[in-house]
Amino acid sequence: MKVVLDFKIALLLTHIILAFFINSVSIAIAQDTDMESSETTSEQDVITLEEMVVVGTRAEPRSVLESAVPIDVLPSEDFVKQGTADLPDLLRNLVPSYNVNAQPIADAATVVRPANLRGLAPDHTLLLVNGKRRHRASVIAWLGNGLSDGAQGADLSPIPSIALKQVEVLRDGASAQYGSDAIAGVMNLQLKDSYEGGSFEIKPGIYQAGDGLSYALAGNIGLGQEDLWTNLSVEYGGMNETDRSIQRDDAAALISAGNTDVADPAQPWGHPIIRNDIKLFANYGASIADNVKFYGHANYAQKEVEGGFYFRNPNTRGAVFSNSGGETLLVGNLRGLTAEMAEWESRKATAEAAGQEFTELSPHDADDIPITNNVPDAAALQQVFSDPNLFTFQELFPGGFTPRFGGNTQDASLLIGFKGTVAENLGWDLSASYGRHASDFFIRNTVNASLGPDTPTEFDPGDYIQADTNINLDLTYPLHDMVFLAAGTEYRTETFQIVAGQIESWEIGPLASQGFSSGSNGFPGFSDIAEGSWTRSNFAGYLESQLNPLHFWTISAAVRGEYFDDFGSTINYKIATNYGIADTLKEFASMDMGADLRVRGSYSTGFRAPTPGQQNAFNVTTEFGENNTLVNKGTIPSTHGAASLVGGKALEPEKSKNFTVGGVVSHAIANLTVDYFNIKVEDRLAPSRDFNRGEDITEAQIQQLVAEGITSAGNLQEFRFFTNEFETSTQGFDVILTVPVLEGALSVAYNRTITEVTDYNPDILNEVRINLIQEGVPRQRGNVALTQAIGDSLGVLGRVNYYGPWYENAVGAQEYGGAFLVDLEVNYAVVENLGITIGVNNVLNTEPDNITWADGPPGLPFALEEFPARIVGRPFGEYSPYGFGGAFWYTKVGYSF
Repeated sequence: MKVVLDFKIALLLTHIILAFFINSVSIAIAQDTDMESSETTSEQDVITLEEMVVVGTRAEPRSVLESAVPIDVLPSEDFVKQGTADLPDLLRNLVPSYNVNAQPIADAATVVRPANLRGLAPDHTLLLVNGKRRHRASVIAWLGNGLSDGAQGADLSPIPSIALKQVEVLRDGASAQYGSDAIAGVMNLQLKDSYEGGSFEIKPGIYQAGDGLSYALAGNIGLGQEDLWTNLSVEYGGMNETDRSIQRDDAAALISAGNTDVADPAQPWGHPIIRNDIKLFANYGASIADNVKFYGHANYAQKEVEGGFYFRNPNTRGAVFSNSGGETLLVGNLRGLTAEMAEWESRKATAEAAGQEFTELSPHDADDIPITNNVPDAAALQQVFSDPNLFTFQELFPGGFTPRFGGNTQDASLLIGFKGTVAENLGWDLSASYGRHASDFFIRNTVNASLGPDTPTEFDPGDYIQADTNINLDLTYPLHDMVFLAAGTEYRTETFQIVAGQIESWEIGPLASQGFSSGSNGFPGFSDIAEGSWTRSNFAGYLESQLNPLHFWTISAAVRGEYFDDFGSTINYKIATNYGIADTLKEFASMDMGADLRVRGSYSTGFRAPTPGQQNAFNVTTEFGENNTLVNKGTIPSTHGAASLVGGKALEPEKSKNFTVGGVVSHAIANLTVDYFNIKVEDRLAPSRDFNRGEDITEAQIQQLVAEGITSAGNLQEFRFFTNEFETSTQGFDVILTVPVLEGALSVAYNRTITEVTDYNPDILNEVRINLIQEGVPRQRGNVALTQAIGDSLGVLGRVNYYGPWYENAVGAQEYGGAFLVDLEVNYAVVENLGITIGVNNVLNTEPDNITWADGPPGLPFALEEFPARIVGRPFGEYSPYGFGGAFWYTKVGYSF
C-alpha cells in the first residue's frame, strides 16, 4: 500500500513540475517582454570550456569560481603529462579525493578496477559523458579492501584519454539533479568536438625493475564542417605483467626437500597482463534546421586482462591435495569412475575371457599417504601412481599449481539526441542511449578436483553482462534574466545477466563424496541454476531552477521524484548558493578588495538503488581465512534461504544527506578554494561479515546453497551477503590553490576525508568490516605540481603526490604508512607540431611498507619478522593506493595538425 501511495505521490509531483514549467513558459511568452535573453548556450556563443563548466547546472555554463558547488576542471593537457594511458590512473594523480589501486589477485576486480571519490564506494559516484549518464560495468568488485567490496560502478578504462576535451569532477551530492548513484559526486567527461585538425601519439614505458613494458598508440581527428561533423578517437595498447614477489616459505621448503617441480616464484605478485586493449570513441553532430541540432556519441572497446591467483601447495591444499592440513596426501578411489578404469576393467575382462592370467595390481584401500618433512611417503606414492584404481593430484601437478584468472571485456554504447528551441527561448533536448558491458571470464592452470584425472585444466566459468537504456527529455527556459527554469523526465532500465559456464567449471564430480572440491578451483563457474537475467526500470521527473537576485548572488534548487518498479518511489531535493562578498562591498560600500571573494554552500538529499546485480549475483572465491589458510568464500544474494537464516533480507535503497560550505578567493596572483563536506548515508549497502562453517553455517544451510546453484558449497568454509544494516558519516575538506609562476603555474591540491560507521548491526557486521570501511583508503591525499616553459621549445613538469596511511586486513590487520611520490617530465618541441617527452613517475622508486607482525601471527609463542610476507609471497600491502611497481619510465612522441 505504501509503495502504491508513494508512486502516486511521485507521479503527482512530476505532473505538478511539468504543469508549472509549461505554465510559466506560456505566461512568459504571452508577456512578450523586452527582457534581455539569458538563454542557454547557443551555437553562436563562444565559451572556453577550460574555464567554464556545464556539470552541476542546466543553466548557462559558469566558471568554476562562480559555481555554487565545488568542481574540479581537468583540461586534456593534464592527461597528456603523465606516463600511463589508463584513465583511472590519470585521474588519481590529478584529483586527491579520487582513489584507485592495482587490485592484484582480486578476481573480477582485477579486470575492472573499482575507483572511489571522497571515501565512498565506487557506485556512489555518477559518471556522465557530455552530460549524459554512462552505463555501469558488468563487474561487481567482490574484493576491494572493504570500501569497494560489492560495488558495481561504471568503468572508465574503455575511454581513451585522447578523446577528452576536459573532465569536470563535481564534488557534491547531486541525486536531485541526475538521479541514483550521485551521492559522492559526479564526473562529467567532455569529449573533443573539433571538426578540424587532430593529433597522434606513441607512448611506450617500462618499470625501473625491467618488467611491465607497456605501450599505447592513440590518435584523434576531426572531420566535416560546422553543420555536419564528427570527432574520432582511437587507442590501442597493452602491458606485460610485473612481479614484486618473494618466494613463499612453503614453496621454498618444498624445493629444499627436493621437489624440483615447484616454480620460483611459486606465486607472482604484480600488475596483470593486458592484451589487445582497443578503444574507439566517436563524438558527432549536425544541423537539421535553423533551430534543431542532431548530436550523439558512441564507443566500442575490448581487452583481455590476466593475472595470477594464490599458489596451491601440492602437500597441503585442502580438498585437492590434502584434507588434513598437510599431514597426509589425499588419495581418491577411481574404481568404475573414470575412462582409465573402464579401459583397465575391459582389458581384465578380455584376458579372463581368453583364459589368460591377469595379474591385478597390488590392492590399496585408498588410505591417505603420510607426509614427513614436506615429502610424501615414496613407496606409498609410487603404489598409487601405479594403481589405476587410485589417484592423487600430484600425478598431474607434482609441484602444485597457481591458477591464472582473467576476463575478456567488451564495452559498447550509442547515444543519439536532438535539441533545439521553440518560441525563441524554450529549449528542448530529447535523447536516447544504450550501453552494454560484458565480462567473459576464464581460468587456466587449475582443476575441478572432483573430476579426478578427467578434469580439464582450463575453464570458461561464464559471463557477467550489464545493459542500460536511458531515454531523456529535458526542457529549459530563461523565465527572466534573473530566473532560469529546467524540467524533464527520464525513463531508464538496467539489466544484469549471468551466463552459465561450461559444465566442468561447476559440476560436482564423482570424487566429491571422497572429499575433493567441486567447480573450477579458485573461481567456480556459474551453474545452470544460477544463470539468469534480471531487469529493473524506473521513471523520474525533475524541476530545477536558478535565481540571480543580484549579479553576484546565485541560488539554485532542484527537486526530483523517482519511481523504481522494485523499490517504490523516492523524492530528493537540493539547494545551493554562491555569494560574492567582494562585489557586495564594492557595490554597497565602495570598498575594492582587489580580489574576488565568494562563499558557497549546498544541502541536498540523495539515494542510490542497489543494482540488479547486487540483488541477484553470487560469487565464490578463494581468500585467506582464520589461521592464514586459504578457504572458499561465497557472496550470495541476501534473499537466498541460507542468508535469511542469519539475518539476510531484501535490500533497500541507500539514503544520504549532503552538506557543503566553502569559500573562493580569486586574485591575479592566486586562486584559492576551500570546501568542507559532510555526507551521512543511511541504509548503506555493503557485504556482511563472513559467516563461518561450523560456527554460523550448518550442514543444512550448505545443502541449501548447493540446491540454489552454488555447487562449490560442499567445500565452502565462509559466506557473506549484501546488507543495509549500517550507517556512515563521511566528512572532510578540499583545498585547491593555483598560482602563476614565471612562465608556468604552481598548483596545490589537498583532501582530507574521514569516514565513521555511526551505527551497525553487530550480528551482521564485525569490527574487521568496520575498520576496512573506515580506513581502507588514505584519509589524507595531496599533490603539488609545477610547470615551466623554458624558451619556445622546452617545458618541464615536477609533481609530488602524497598518500596518507591506509589499512588492510588481507593477511593480518595492519596500518601502512604514508608516502611521497615524485614525478618528473621534460618535453621538447622538435618542430612546430612535433614534440618528444621523457618522464618518470615515482622517480624515487618509493614502495609500500613491508608487512610486519611485531609479535608474530596469532598462536605462535615467538616473534617472527615478516611472517605473513612469506606466507603470501609478497612483502607489501596488497591494496597500496599508489601501486607497488616502483619507478616507471616513459617516453612519448606526439604530433598535432
